[in-house]
Amino acid sequence: MASSAPAARKLNVSTEPQANYTPALTVLTSLFFMWGFITCLNDILIPHLQDIFKLNYTQSMLIQFTFFTAYFIVSVPSGLIIEKIGYKRGIVIGLVTAGIGCLMFYPAAGQQSYPLFLTALFVLASGITLLQVSANPYVAILGKPETASSRLNLTQAFNSLGTTIAPYLGSLFILSAATGAAADVTTQAAAVQVPYLGLAAALFIIAALIGFFKLPEVETGDITSADGSKNMDGSHQSAWSYRHLVLGALGIFMYVGGEVSIGSFLVKYINKEIMPSFSVPQAGTYLSYYWGGAMVGRFVGAAVLQKFKAGKVLAFNAGVAALLVIISMMTTGYIAMWSILMVGLFNSIMFPTIFTLGLDGLGKHTGQGSGILCMAIVGGALLPLLQGYFADTIGIQHAFFIPVLCYAYILFYGIKGHVPSYRAATA
Repeated sequence: MASSAPAARKLNVSTEPQANYTPALTVLTSLFFMWGFITCLNDILIPHLQDIFKLNYTQSMLIQFTFFTAYFIVSVPSGLIIEKIGYKRGIVIGLVTAGIGCLMFYPAAGQQSYPLFLTALFVLASGITLLQVSANPYVAILGKPETASSRLNLTQAFNSLGTTIAPYLGSLFILSAATGAAADVTTQAAAVQVPYLGLAAALFIIAALIGFFKLPEVETGDITSADGSKNMDGSHQSAWSYRHLVLGALGIFMYVGGEVSIGSFLVKYINKEIMPSFSVPQAGTYLSYYWGGAMVGRFVGAAVLQKFKAGKVLAFNAGVAALLVIISMMTTGYIAMWSILMVGLFNSIMFPTIFTLGLDGLGKHTGQGSGILCMAIVGGALLPLLQGYFADTIGIQHAFFIPVLCYAYILFYGIKGHVPSYRAATA
């Protein structure tokens, strides 16, 4: 991993608004695709490992729990690392760490060890966490502050492209390979070895390319806020002191928890509650509309956010998403199904928009703030478990009140919670 510090010129983003960041953003887009692809492969691993190790539902959910818990544990240290070594080196280290996690799938399959699979997932997720902590704010910084949400939405659209493609390829290369030898546990376990070796190779290659690529090194201390005003990093000793960041972290917690909760229960919801005439495989095919909607929405959102303020767009989307979930809860048949599937379209801009609003004006605390926001992704581990409890007690359709509450909070954040306290005081 070669250091490019001598070759790369330090950029003050505020004073170079016309700089061409397109090459750097193009390279970064590949990262968003990769971690979206890898994250969505968990949906393939769950049934695959459940069959191999004869796991019950709770045991199989340790896959998602382990993966998303890594965000909670690793995010804040990652933010501190970024402040010490910079965004580019953080990205390279994150890619290498994720690659090592993928390599660990080989011995895990060879030994047929579920704990080793979970360990590999934790290492893999730790690398992706460092990538997220590095790449998300870096994309937000490279360009005009007022269009940061638009840029991050565009790159996140390729993240959604990864989540859309991964289930198909995972089914083809993992589930189909395992089905052919259903009675052979060793062959079933080995079905993950080649795909994850391929992912490891891709991650290492991208790390090498980025190591040699002359990405601009930005100085976050002079970053302006989204409204063009000077950042307020000198007013606080820590990112935790920014009210709009802390509220944004709760927004990320609610968003990821709500999105994963809907996606996790969608197949059974369609099959058992609202469209009982659908088989499980038939219901499963409609899952692509949910995740595909997020991809389409991010491309559209990148354009919309060029014209409208990010807070207003976020509030609008959250309000519509909550309404769609409520409609699904109160109806059945195709109305209930399509209303819940359409939530994915309005989920689209939420993560990148909350992320950029939370980092607004943090300046030199941006790295730490990014770590705090990524830590909140642990909502994807906790809220689906909570919804599962209510699904067992009051029924799966009524349990969707959990995402409704999530979107209600995001609506508040889009209207008022995202406004930095120093700006609200002068309003």
